[in-house]
Amino acid sequence: MTPKSQRMTLVVLGLVALAAAALLALSGLRGQAAFFYAPSDVRGALPAPDRAVRLGGMVERGSIRRAGDGVSIAFTVTDGQATTPVRFSGIAPDLFREGSGVVAEGHFNPDGSFSATNLLAKHDEKYMPPQMAGKMHETRTLEKQ
Repeated sequence: MTPKSQRMTLVVLGLVALAAAALLALSGLRGQAAFFYAPSDVRGALPAPDRAVRLGGMVERGSIRRAGDGVSIAFTVTDGQATTPVRFSGIAPDLFREGSGVVAEGHFNPDGSFSATNLLAKHDEKYMPPQMAGKMHETRTLEKQ
């Protein structure tokens, strides 16, 4: 073999190995990928019941119902156009409350409801811890002097 054909063989083998690694990574992540939906996105057709998805929106005011066991919660997620009932068993985040943003991870049931395995509560962008708010005020005062 000439040096030129050896280099070409190595390049082709490298590309084949790279493609194989990419396909292996994609096949491993296929089951872990969670797609994001809003309630109006699933109004007509629900994703497959075994498919891991994320449902995002606002917790509808007056919709949170806590069960007697202390860990089960039922509530409604809305995006302003549609609503989806959600059931969750576990400890809800501290920021979870009516009127706040939430992302629920889980799956859709055939009846259109959502069974959540994890809740992620979102706060608004204006949020600032009280300790930082005081320091920001001090910093602005010092800058003006």
